[in-house]
Amino acid sequence: MEILKQPLITEKVSAGNEKGVYGFIVEKTADKLQIKSSVEKKYGVHVVSVRTMRYAAKHKTRYTNNKVVSGFTNAYKKAIVQVADGEVIDFYGEL
Repeated sequence: MEILKQPLITEKVSAGNEKGVYGFIVEKTADKLQIKSSVEKKYGVHVVSVRTMRYAAKHKTRYTNNKVVSGFTNAYKKAIVQVADGEVIDFYGEL
């Protein structure tokens, strides 16, 4: 099981990248210590703090010409990671 699923690349998180704050979508069962060790191992940085948020699935309904399609969006967990001063995570270096 991989703890870090993908990095968050949004305007709000990208604005925090200059201050050493990065966002990740993580496994729903992962705790803060697992997230911290996974980021430190994968990117080689020292993590100062980890904040997590859980997003529940939302019910969505779409009306089409033929029928009504209903379902749920995906539930996920988001982690905001603060790295030590002067350290940088380069998401685009792996491309």
